[in-house]
Amino acid sequence: MKLNTESRFMKFLGGSDLVFGLVVFILIGIAIYIYNQISFIFHPIIVIISTVAAPIILAFIAYYLMNPIVSFLERLRIKRLWGIIIIILGISGLLTGVVLLTAPAIEAQIKELATNFPRYLQQMSNGIKSWVDHSFLGPYYDEGYRWVTSNLSELPGKISEYLGGAVEGIRNVASTLTHVMVAIFTFPFILFFLLKDGAKFKKYSLRLLPPKYRNDFQQILKNMDVQVGSYIQGQIIVASCIGILLFIGYLIIGMPYAITLAVVAAITSVVPYLGPIIAISPAIIIAIVNSPFMLLKLAIVWAAVQFLEGHFISPNIMGRTMQIHPLTIIVVLLVAGNLFGIVGVILGIPGYAILKVIVVYVFGKFKLRYNRFFGETYGAYETKDK
Repeated sequence: MKLNTESRFMKFLGGSDLVFGLVVFILIGIAIYIYNQISFIFHPIIVIISTVAAPIILAFIAYYLMNPIVSFLERLRIKRLWGIIIIILGISGLLTGVVLLTAPAIEAQIKELATNFPRYLQQMSNGIKSWVDHSFLGPYYDEGYRWVTSNLSELPGKISEYLGGAVEGIRNVASTLTHVMVAIFTFPFILFFLLKDGAKFKKYSLRLLPPKYRNDFQQILKNMDVQVGSYIQGQIIVASCIGILLFIGYLIIGMPYAITLAVVAAITSVVPYLGPIIAISPAIIIAIVNSPFMLLKLAIVWAAVQFLEGHFISPNIMGRTMQIHPLTIIVVLLVAGNLFGIVGVILGIPGYAILKVIVVYVFGKFKLRYNRFFGETYGAYETKDK
């Protein structure tokens, strides 16, 4: 007769499975160490992944935006293939028309803004200096200006050295443009097959997993679809509404470069909290140089748009699906931006949403397991199953 020598705590941790798990983690650590020593062998794989990552990300963003429309057309008894073709052609035609109508005005405004913006900065700097000179900060301003000029005089040379010279800079720009063009031309094909065979991909992925874990994996994918899909759809709609409202407001108050500033605001609005600060900065500089009254009108327009966005647009479009605290959003944006740059800032929140879904699901399983072994003795976790 075999005695049961395992304690309840060891059973809770997994019993003999715990030893197996520790061995697996040790082997993973050894594999990571070996990979670090021979990482140069995998350089081609890294290049391939970095090349296809951008179009795949763009395709998934477009997938979450277009899949509900394609599914709606499918419910209207339009075959999915024809629905995809109709939507892609319709959106392509719409975007082409918008670009053709707005590109000349935006191009002219960008050229004019690029020419005049240094003058705006100089006028604003002179105004600030004049105000500081007539205040108690005058002596400190001169000392600060001398410190900046003395310590940053070698900054251009350092920047040039950091960038590796002009030739290396041109090479980097060319490489970036190549990646952008590859992403633009390849992501529509990826998007087409995602829309057409997305359900088949999911079923195929499930069949690769052991039957024991398929239900868990399917539930995690479902939660990710809800979280990430709602966030992407909501952010795009909210950003578009902000851009349109600001453009109307800028036209009403006679703000220079109205359409360009509105487009910048719409693009940067996809970044929570930090986006509006980035978007309003050039508008403030232009308004200050223009006149104090223009600055007042700009403040009124921004206050009105932020009020509409905060009280009507976001609550009705975004809802509370993300359920992320504002402080958490700021921390995620700072960390992701520091790790991955502008791409991290844009994709940080969706990435956090995916990680949150996985952690919440695993913690739910942990609570169920705890209730099984310790709930009756020490009190049980509250779960949704109750």
